[in-house]
This record gives sequence, C-alpha cells and structure tokens, in this order.
Amino acid sequence: MYEDFYKFKAKPFQLSPDPRFFFSSKGHRRAMAYLVYGVHQGEGFMVITGEVGAGKTMLVRTLARQLESQNVVIAQVVSTQLEADDLVRMVAAGFGLPHEANKAALLTRLEQFLLSTHRQGRRALLMVDEAQNLPPASVEELRMLSNFTYGEKPLLQSFMLGQPEFRRILQSPAMEQLRQRVIASCHLGPMDAAETESYVTHRLQTVGWKGDPSFSEDAFAAIYQHTGGIPRRINLLCDRLLLMGFMDGKHAFTGKEVGEVIGELNQEFAPAPVRAD
Repeated sequence: MYEDFYKFKAKPFQLSPDPRFFFSSKGHRRAMAYLVYGVHQGEGFMVITGEVGAGKTMLVRTLARQLESQNVVIAQVVSTQLEADDLVRMVAAGFGLPHEANKAALLTRLEQFLLSTHRQGRRALLMVDEAQNLPPASVEELRMLSNFTYGEKPLLQSFMLGQPEFRRILQSPAMEQLRQRVIASCHLGPMDAAETESYVTHRLQTVGWKGDPSFSEDAFAAIYQHTGGIPRRINLLCDRLLLMGFMDGKHAFTGKEVGEVIGELNQEFAPAPVRAD
C-alpha cells in the first residue's frame, strides 16, 4: 500500500525479524560481540536476555546469516513450552532429522548426526528462543545434550535467548550445573533517543527512502517517548504512521501526526466498555 506511495522497495517496519534491517545500536553491538565470542569458543552455552521486542531474535538471525558460509549447521527452537522429551524432538526436527522414534533412539540418532557433522568439518549450533518458558526438566535436557563429545571436543553448542526473568531462573540452585557451562551472557536493553532516531532512518534508508516522508525533531521525540526505544514497538508505531500518511496523502510527519497515531493505537488496545443490561 504505502510502499508505492513513498517509492519504497519494501516495507521498512515489518514486525518479522529480517537481517537486512539489522541496526547495530550500542547494546546490539555488545550482544553480537558476545555471540561471536561464544561461536569462536566452540563450547558451552551463550545467554542473551532482553525485554519483549528488544531484538533478540533479530540478533540471532543476523548471526546465523553471517555464519552461512562457515560450515555451520544451525537448528532453531522457538516453541519452548515443552516437556523434556518433546524438546528433544524439536531439536531433532530443527536439524532435519526424523523425530518419531522413542527418546532413546532419538538421542542415538542425534548423537550420530552430530558425530557425522563433526567428521565433515562442520559445527552444530542450537538456538533456543523464549528460554524463560522452559520447564526445569527441559533445561536439564539441553544441558545433557551438551555432553555429546568426540574426544574432548563438544559436538553441540547452544544459544539461549529469553526475557529478563530467565536471568533470575538461572540464579536458582537447580540451575547450578547449567550456569557452570555458560561462557558468555549479555542483556539487551532499549535504545536511547538518539539511537531510536538513527534506527528509524536506518530502516527507511534500507528500503530506498530519499526524505519522503520527512520526520521533524518532535516526531522522533514522540516516537521515542511512546516506544521507550524498543525496536518492535517502534516498528509497530512507524508502520501505522506511514499507513496513516498514505491514506491522508501526507509527506511530512511532526509530533502531531505521531500523537494521532498513538491515540488510535491506544484506543484499539483499550478494554471494551462494559455494557449495562
């Protein structure tokens, strides 16, 4: 819709993570450095936490794209409200393995796959998103998978991404053995006002923005104030702002237009009024 109106090559503020739009804020650079460090270590667990919508999945997908040419096989598990046996099946499925067998046979199949991958000179990485939802038994299952080795060389390395409460979960006594295998940990916080403005212009420029529509200083200030520098919130607000601009034929946005869109969003998500009988 508005892509043609503003002569964009694509939607600049889509909600689904796309590495083409990765923005290297200070926090994201630090988190990416931790992930790259972890990959080079070749063992243990890496933990990245952050608020909902802070860009954890974008971070991992960007890393995965960077590793495509480095003989790395990556499995991603997103649905983590799973008991231990089902989680193992999800891991097997993520690596493209049959996963209908019983657990013992499945673990054997996984170990054979990891050994074969190692002998081919490749590495296996497991990315686990929404890790705060994992039951303790499932977390323990992931730790057990890290015991697969060839000689002294680990065959599987895991990245765990979760919301802030996952850091508190890791501090519990039951997680002691997993904590001992965490070689890098980082928290992904929100962007500041200057980074929020740069983030918006970066995504616009990625799709061919040439200054149409324009954004005033108070427009950027209103975007930051409403979103708190959280990327997903910024994407939602700016996408609706551009849609409103297309429908009203606008080529310039100020704080007034941003405020109008914020008002509309607030109304849409407000509780429905209770009707008296």
